[in-house]
Amino acid sequence: MARADAAARELLARFGIDEPPVDPRLLAEKLNVLVVHQEMKDDVSGMLLRREEQQVIGVNQNHAPKRQRFTVAHELGHLLLHRGRPLILDAQTRVNLRNTVSSMATDREEIEANRFAAALLAPETMVRREVKRLRFHTVEDLVEQLAERFDMSQTAMNYRLMNLGIISDPS
Repeated sequence: MARADAAARELLARFGIDEPPVDPRLLAEKLNVLVVHQEMKDDVSGMLLRREEQQVIGVNQNHAPKRQRFTVAHELGHLLLHRGRPLILDAQTRVNLRNTVSSMATDREEIEANRFAAALLAPETMVRREVKRLRFHTVEDLVEQLAERFDMSQTAMNYRLMNLGIISDPS
C-alpha cells in the first residue's frame, strides 16, 4: 500500500497541489485523460478504458458528486498503478470496471486503487495540518468538518482518519 500512497504524493507534487479539496477531474485533465459522465447500471461506479490514442474514465452520472470524485480518483489509481484487466475490447484497449464487488476491495488491485484514491483526495500531510487547525469537540465534529473541507463523504473521511491512525475504530 506504500506504493499507492507514494504515487498519490508524487502526482500531487508534480502539479503543485497542496491545499484541499483536491480535484481529481483536473488531475485527469492534466494527465490527458478524458472523463465522461454517462448512464451506467446502478451497481457500476465507473470504468477505465485504455487505448493508445486516449485514456478514458467513465463515471456513473447518477451517483452522488462525492462518489463520482472518489471514482475518478480510484480510476486514476488503476491508470498509474496497474496494467489493466485482460478484457480486450479491441487490439489496443483494456478496461477496468468499478462496480459493487470492486468497491468492497477484496482484490489487491482494487484495495490499492482505493488506497490511492483516499491518499489523493485526503493526503496525509493536508489532513494532519487541517486536524491541527480545526476546532472540534467530538470525533463526529472532526469527521464532519474534514469531510466538508476535503469534499468527501463522511464515511470515506472516517475510514481515512482510521487508516491514518488519527481516530480509532469504535468496534
